Parts: sequence; C-alpha cells; structure tokens
Amino acid sequence: MGVRKGQNARPQEGSDVSTDVDSEVVTPSSPTQTGAPRESGRRRDWRRSYARRLAVTDFLVLVWVVFGVQLVWLGGDGDTTRIPAPGEAPLVVSYTIVSVVLTALWVLALRFGGSRNYRVVGAGSTEYKLVADSSGRLFGFVAIVAFIFRIDIARGYILLAFPLGILMLLFFRWAWRQWLAVERSQGRFASNVLLIGSEQSVVHIATQLSRDTSAGYRVVGAWVKGYPAGAELEGIPVRTSQEYDSIVEALDTFGADTVVVTSSDTLSPQELRELSWQLIPGVHHLVLAPSLTDVGGPRIHTRPVAGLPLIHVETPRSEGWKKYGKRGFDILGSGLMLLALSIPLLLVALAVKLTSRGRVLYRQERVGLNGKPFEMLKFRSMRENADAELQQLLAAQGTSDKPLFKVKDDPRLTSIGKVLRKYSIDEFPQLLNVLKGDMSLVGPRPQREAEVALYDNIAYRRLLIKPGMSGLWQVSGRSELSWEDAIRLDLFYVENWSLMGDINILWRTVRAVVAPGGSAH
Repeated sequence: MGVRKGQNARPQEGSDVSTDVDSEVVTPSSPTQTGAPRESGRRRDWRRSYARRLAVTDFLVLVWVVFGVQLVWLGGDGDTTRIPAPGEAPLVVSYTIVSVVLTALWVLALRFGGSRNYRVVGAGSTEYKLVADSSGRLFGFVAIVAFIFRIDIARGYILLAFPLGILMLLFFRWAWRQWLAVERSQGRFASNVLLIGSEQSVVHIATQLSRDTSAGYRVVGAWVKGYPAGAELEGIPVRTSQEYDSIVEALDTFGADTVVVTSSDTLSPQELRELSWQLIPGVHHLVLAPSLTDVGGPRIHTRPVAGLPLIHVETPRSEGWKKYGKRGFDILGSGLMLLALSIPLLLVALAVKLTSRGRVLYRQERVGLNGKPFEMLKFRSMRENADAELQQLLAAQGTSDKPLFKVKDDPRLTSIGKVLRKYSIDEFPQLLNVLKGDMSLVGPRPQREAEVALYDNIAYRRLLIKPGMSGLWQVSGRSELSWEDAIRLDLFYVENWSLMGDINILWRTVRAVVAPGGSAH
C-alpha cells in the first residue's frame, strides 16, 4: 500500500493521530525523503491567526464586561476592597486593580482551558462547553480565595460579571464561527484530506464530509487499492501504490495535509503504525474514520486498552431524568408561550375566520409515540375539504409513493393560509398538543397514517420518540429536503437527542420563522 519500511519508517516525536482541522492554504511541494524535516510554511498560519483573533476578541469582551460592571455596580474607581494582613493594617486595593487581575486571570483560564484550540473551534459544542467550563472554574477559584483570605469583594460585582461575561464570550465565539463557516464553504481555513480505503468506504466518508463544510474537511484525493491509476471516484482523483512509493508523496502531490483512513482492511496494523511515523509533526495529521455515522459526540468515548484505541458507543436512552427533564421542559415552554402569545393567537384565529369559510382550527389524526394515533391541531390554512384533493395533487407531481406528503405551490391554500404557512404560524395551536403530552416542542414531525404505511424498518425508528412541533430537518431545509435527507436527520435526532440540542433547535426554529427564506411552503 505504499508505506515505506526500513530506516525511513522511524518514529517521530509528536506525530499526531487525531481528528484535526488544518491548513488555510496548502502549497504542494515536491516529494522529499520521508522523515526529513520540512518547513510547514503557511499551512499552520490560519490556526495561529484565528487563535489570535479569538484571543483579541476574548480580551476586548472581558475588558468591556468586567470594567463595565465595575462602573455600573460600583461607580468607577472610587470604591476599594480590603485584604487582611496578619498583624498589620488591611491592605486597601482599588477595584480597578481587582478588575485588571480578574480580566487577566479570565484570559489565561480561556487560554489554558483549550477553548481556542484549533481542534475544537468551528463545529460542535465542545468550544462552547470549554468557554463555560473555564469561566466556571475561575469563578470557583475566585470564590475560594476570597473565602480563605477573607477578601471583601462586592458580591453583586462578581455575580453580575461572570454570567454576563460568559454570555458575551459565547455570543462572539458564535459570531466568529459564522464567519469561519463561510470561509470554509469557499475552501479556506480547512484541512485538505486524502482518503485511504476501499472504494465503498471512500465514497461514504467523502459524502458525509461534504454535507458539513463548516467542520473544515475538504476532500482533495483518494488512495484506493486496486483502483485504476489516474481515474476518478465520484469526482475524486484517485492514486494508487503503482504511482508513488509512499502515501506521503501522494500527500504532497494533492497538496493534502490530513490522511483519513476510511476502512480498517486497507492497511495492516504495522503499515498504519509506520504511516503515522512518516507524517511530519505539526504538518500532517492522521485520522481514523470508523464505519459509523449519525452518532452524536456524547455517545462516543475513546478508551485506550492494551495499545488499542477502543471506541465505546453508548446505546441511546430515553428514560430516567432525561425523559422527565424533556417533559418538564415541554410543559414549561408550551405553557409560557401560550400565555405570552394568547392575544396574537386570538388575532390570528379572527383573521382565519374572517378571510375564508370553515373552522378556525384544523384537526387531523397523526401517528405519535410508538405508533399511537392522536389528534393534531393547526390553524386552518386551506379551503374546506382540502384533504380530499391530496392524493390527486400528489399523483400529479409524482410523489404519491413517498412518505412525505408535501405539495409544491399548493392550490388549496387560502390567502391568509399562505402567510401562516410561510412563517409557520399555523403550527402554534400544537402548543396545546405539547401541553397535553401528545407532542414535544422538538422531535420528528408527526405524519399521517398513510405516510407511516410507506415506512421501511429504518423509518419506523422515528416513532421511538414523541413527535415535535419543530425538528432537526425542519430547521435544516424544510420543504427543500428529500425524504431520504429528512429521515436521516430525524433518525440522527432520535439516536442523539439532548436537552441542549433541543434548545439549539428551538433557537434555529425562531430564526427560520423570522426569516423563512425560499424553503418555506
């Protein structure tokens, strides 16, 4: 498989076996002897520059928050705090000095807490967790020091600065992430990836990586054993051991910096080990991609045993405190929204009644948890007896065999119904379904019995959790998604749901309702 053996296959301290995100600009260099030192040049520039940008932003945010709280709560530099000194008069310290020290400690906590590490920025929730965790540890440290040394620090100053600081840090990290996602969608600030594996596994991993460009992996080539030299695989250039003496030479040719091994039968354990020795520390990175997809991070745990990096995958659970926590969140959320939106909902009901003949609320039987039917509520957005026309319209557009009964440019919509559908206002009566317990705020979309009848064994897993008012596929494309993509996203939610994930989906739902775009029908 082109892995050199002998004196060149020697261990190099610091070789990286990880899921790294690397290189803004990769300039292909000529093949060199494996193991020879090479200057990484601009390959690491984006990581350093991006970390510096985050550091500057964090510093400015903390200065603004800490000194702003001091100004608002304490009135500037007039107040002081006292630090007891044994046998001497207490040391009087200005709150400006306290703010300077607190800001410096906070910046250091974020730095050494790993919140700006290029391995965690750009995708996933780890970056946000590290920001909150580092800040929380600093808060605990300050509280313990103040208690032990009897330092009289204004409680309001501390209790206001920390939560506000965390919120502002998270907001600006989110803003930088949006910028980074745009850059990565254009091929910058990303790892250039060479895939190594079987034909099937290479195509599978390439497809998965292409679905989320914000993660920072851009496939530039593949190394497939036994594949015709110089050919392409689903648009990916392919190289083999017939063309290069080593995989590292193929990396240079493609301008790649990351090797992703997509199948375990491609390289023997010894060949894989020697490949890791050949990669240049800090320049090349090795990633092992198991044949496991749509599994959330909290379910995955890596445990080294006898030199083997074993990956433990937890079985998804919907019981205990998670189950009751989700139900409590649904009751609280739906109750508060019904109270807050009671007057606007009455106005919508009046508009529906005055603009078309028929009932205000549309009631339809849907299939819920474990296949149990329930009556779902919506504001009526179509003319009366619209259900009788559905099959004819689906047959006309050729989707009657798909379990996602959506009609494009639906002629049954009323004038007010088009507005209600576009902004999802017709869905709000389902808050009563959530309060009753038939639905959840977040979950797979409830479907008709005729749609469920078209399910295969995989799709039936959608029914293992309560249906929701909003869900992952609704905030990921809405009507523009195919049934295959919709079911993939729903199954991902069923397998990996969490309370924080629900909050994130609800936030994305609010954005989708306010700015629905062209995918709303």
